[in-house]
Amino acid sequence: MDAPSKKKRPRGKLSREMIEDAAFEVIEREGLSGFSMRKLAARLGCEAMSIYHHFPSQAHLYEALVDRQMSGLVIPDDSLPWRERARVGMQEFRRVATEHPAFAPFIVVYRMNSPPCLAKLNAIIGLFEDGGFGPELSARLFRAAGYYLMGAILDETAGYAKGPSAVTTVSNEELARDYPSVVKAGAYFGAADFDKTFELGLEMFLDEMERVREAARSGGR
Repeated sequence: MDAPSKKKRPRGKLSREMIEDAAFEVIEREGLSGFSMRKLAARLGCEAMSIYHHFPSQAHLYEALVDRQMSGLVIPDDSLPWRERARVGMQEFRRVATEHPAFAPFIVVYRMNSPPCLAKLNAIIGLFEDGGFGPELSARLFRAAGYYLMGAILDETAGYAKGPSAVTTVSNEELARDYPSVVKAGAYFGAADFDKTFELGLEMFLDEMERVREAARSGGR
């Protein structure tokens, strides 16, 4: 049961920004499934109805949180070479989406159909169009980039190490004896290696986009 608010905030002191800041804190502490407007009110020291004055529903609040994160996404300058713009754009989305790890599973599957989100999507799709791929390839490469980014973000914030475990497991001795490749690979699966693994995959993805780009320019398939 949600804990009641112990200290009430003076009337008129609440703002949308304060509510959003507190919402991220509660989500990081409780997780998406454990978040509630009552818990948020307790964190803010106010009644839940005070929050509803600024956000009519939890859906409105979550929309604001996504819009806030997306507003921080920096669109690469068009003075940069195209490959660098694509690299920065993908790095930026990963950076923004992982700023609040517990909220990341929501943002990666969110439809991004609010005006602020649509403005960012329009700019990012435009980046692919600037690469000279044409409408169809631009759309497909944008989606393919999304597949890579969503997988990386979910794995880093809510993936393998934090996922459900099998009931039937093996001892460390059995693991080392029977599954040596898993043990050796495991040394590179930790959070300290996330950046290096992501950048390796990103460069491979960019290499293939460059190949497709050159083929499109030369009229090939």
